[in-house]
Amino acid sequence: MKAVRFHEYGDPGVLRYEDAERPEPGAGQVLIRVAATSFNGVDGNIRGGFMQGPIPVTLPHTPGIDVSGTVAALGEGVDTVQVGDRVVGFLPMTADGAAAEYVVAPAGILAPAPTSVALTDAAALPAVGLTAWQALFDHAKLTAGQRVLINGAGGAVGGYAVQLAKNAGAYVIAIAGPGSVDRVTAAGADEVIDYTTTPAPAVTPAVDVALNLAPVEPARLAALLNLIRAGGVLVNTTVWMPAPTDEQRGVRGIDLFVRSDAVQLSRLVALVDAGELRIDVAQRVPLAELAAVHTQAATNALPGKTVIVAPTA
Repeated sequence: MKAVRFHEYGDPGVLRYEDAERPEPGAGQVLIRVAATSFNGVDGNIRGGFMQGPIPVTLPHTPGIDVSGTVAALGEGVDTVQVGDRVVGFLPMTADGAAAEYVVAPAGILAPAPTSVALTDAAALPAVGLTAWQALFDHAKLTAGQRVLINGAGGAVGGYAVQLAKNAGAYVIAIAGPGSVDRVTAAGADEVIDYTTTPAPAVTPAVDVALNLAPVEPARLAALLNLIRAGGVLVNTTVWMPAPTDEQRGVRGIDLFVRSDAVQLSRLVALVDAGELRIDVAQRVPLAELAAVHTQAATNALPGKTVIVAPTA
């Protein structure tokens, strides 16, 4: 089979489009014929060697933590899916990923793929959708009627967070760049703040929940505490910079480490098929050109969520 792998850590030039042995599913696993994966920032960090402590991988390594595709074979003891099922999943980060024609996945992480979008585009959902869901509902405990501030709302996670928060009945204030204002507004934000013209936003009344989804400086992250009411919560996804807290006012800071969850992913898929959650794909790139996507990301030139399409034959 064809796969993209890196045999050493380094810049995007270490990625090779090459022949690799097709994996075989073990007990509790399934073999997936990949339709697509997607690019996530952690893919570049793993390739660059910056995550060897928290996310150790074996070289050569195939990137791609998202997968959409069709079940091609079952390992021993698997009875939750069948050959031919169309599935999506958030793969274990330490295992080989889906930048290949085939990938092995634990059966327990898989959810049925949405039927209302192309199977390739479904690869844009798992990791970022789960990040948004877990930030809002697992950690922030968001409920209807609350006010939520989303910093970095123009990114892939932010787009889902805006939609999910609005669907939950929250009042959504989004901080985004000028190129994302229209998209964030279309996603349902009640207010949009352009951080390039309002570097120190004031929010009245204070919010119940703030999500930080952007790699901001520590001072700007700490400044978000001032926008949160006493007893509120700040959820931070930039885990290399710990979330601050305000103990005097009882504002908690929580660092989010996204985890695979098939039940939550199934809920996201149901929202997609109900027309209540939109999957946005900025570009679709053939697997053979994955290195170019990593280069785009390294130079901050990615136009948005990018799907990597596997060969069809």
